[in-house]
Amino acid sequence: MRLVQVTIPTGRRDAVIRALDDEGIDYVVTDETGNREVAAVATFPLPQAAVEPVLERLRAVGIDERTVTVVVAAETVVSDRFDELEAEYAEAAEREEDRISRQELQTKAEELVSGTQTFVLMTVLSAVIATAGLLLDSAATVVGSMVIAPLIGPAMSAAIGTVVDDETLFRRGVWMQLGGVLVAVAAATVFAVTLRSVGLVPPGLDPLELAEVSERLAPNVLVLAVAIGAGVAGIVSLMRGVSASLVGVMIAVALIPPAAAVGVGIAFDVPRLVIGAGVIVAVNLLSINLAALVVLWYEGYRPEQWFREDRARSALLKRVAVLVVAIALLSVFLGGVTYDSYTATTTEAEIRDVVAAELSTLEGDATLVDLRVERTGTLPPLETERVVVTVGAGEAASIDGLADVLADRIAAVTGADPTVEVRLVTVDRAHASVRVSTVPRGAHSTPAGSTRVSHTKSNLFVSSTPVCTQ
Repeated sequence: MRLVQVTIPTGRRDAVIRALDDEGIDYVVTDETGNREVAAVATFPLPQAAVEPVLERLRAVGIDERTVTVVVAAETVVSDRFDELEAEYAEAAEREEDRISRQELQTKAEELVSGTQTFVLMTVLSAVIATAGLLLDSAATVVGSMVIAPLIGPAMSAAIGTVVDDETLFRRGVWMQLGGVLVAVAAATVFAVTLRSVGLVPPGLDPLELAEVSERLAPNVLVLAVAIGAGVAGIVSLMRGVSASLVGVMIAVALIPPAAAVGVGIAFDVPRLVIGAGVIVAVNLLSINLAALVVLWYEGYRPEQWFREDRARSALLKRVAVLVVAIALLSVFLGGVTYDSYTATTTEAEIRDVVAAELSTLEGDATLVDLRVERTGTLPPLETERVVVTVGAGEAASIDGLADVLADRIAAVTGADPTVEVRLVTVDRAHASVRVSTVPRGAHSTPAGSTRVSHTKSNLFVSSTPVCTQ
């Protein structure tokens, strides 16, 4: 329910009262004596679904843009005529699921993009916390950064400004989105550089080894689903007049962590991370705006004056076209990353099959303990640079020449020519109790020897020494 208060211009009082009577609305009209241009003030309750059509009716009888209109939420209205009015608009309310009026939506959007200093401060804090979470490899800290990110307002305001033909609101939303992303990247970069300078991160830290960072390294087409879902949820939360706080977290999920990852990539000089995370930010930003635009127009939001609707439609089509083209171009990169990920998976499977086949020919019950495929490059497709094979076998087993044989077979199967490194983990079975001893290795041991540990439950006696054969 809404309580509406409208100022009635001089000479329009009778027309407004007739319109309210025709609509079956209970109202109170108070004379205004302090302003010659205003004759009276009308106050009346309305069901939420009736706000927009009733205001349109009043606008037709002289309530124009110069008229002051106030719409506030009402807790309770006791009136027989109001019950009848509510029943009249029940079908519309059910169809629109309590969609708020265009005027309320526009006001909400304007409120969301007010306060530039607060917006910048909260964005900086969010980016700094996200950067700390990435470098700590802490998912909880990254999630915490999203809660305070104020990015839902600008994204929703740009879309609302488009459909209601409010260029000022549209431009402010666009500039705040771009500024917010740049501020987040800059804050993350400065914070990460500062951490490196004062030695608060381990020397030689490779951010790509951190799970929270590597997640933002290689985006695939699934990021589109996240961004579009966030955009739809954001605009629906505003249209239904419910709290947008939790939905704002979803939008921050799509923007803040990858923006922080861009800053980390700049600070640690990792071009792959800068490009990969940067593409995520761009795709998510564009997709959120596209989803919000389409949903708003589909829901029937239009400018107040009918003659401005064509202009709003033209602006909408142009902006949707630009967004679609930009997303399509970036999706080429996403498709390349997705295909490269598929290629990497199949390549590793082929290498694993080749290694297993070769190990089956060795003596000493040789088994594959671990296989690591290292790939390098800035843009997909990445090249397979190094393959590390860890082999478990008995003490009598020999891996002389195994690396060369595997290198030839891997090159034949995959078409790549990576460096192949073989490491030996020696496995013996003993009947003794728990003991720890250092036993010198034979021809394949390092000067340091190896350490043996037996487990009483399984009587498994293991000694390990890395052996590299090239």
